[in-house]
Amino acid sequence: MTIQHVSLETRPADVEAELAFWAVLGFEPVEPPGSLGERSAWMQRGATQVHLLFEDEPVVPPEYHVAVVVDDYDAVTRALDVEPRTQHWGAPRGFVRSPGGHRVEVMAAPPA
Repeated sequence: MTIQHVSLETRPADVEAELAFWAVLGFEPVEPPGSLGERSAWMQRGATQVHLLFEDEPVVPPEYHVAVVVDDYDAVTRALDVEPRTQHWGAPRGFVRSPGGHRVEVMAAPPA
């Protein structure tokens, strides 16, 4: 089983920067169905999607986070200025905030 999608609230002014951020993590834009395109932007990597919900006053939980395993950990951490953390599960990991303020864990490998 995999998580199919996560929805994150973001200001409309932050959408382009969010799309660029998630592109570094390997996500590509996909077309939302029907009228959802008027109030959200979607990205997909494999079977997982990130839905950016347009909100003038988004809720960004301070500790909640999305974890993403990336193919080239070193390149991604340099591109996004990821703060390294203690290794867990035998692989590097770190945290970064998306342009809209969401906490994202970047991982070199999934938990073993």
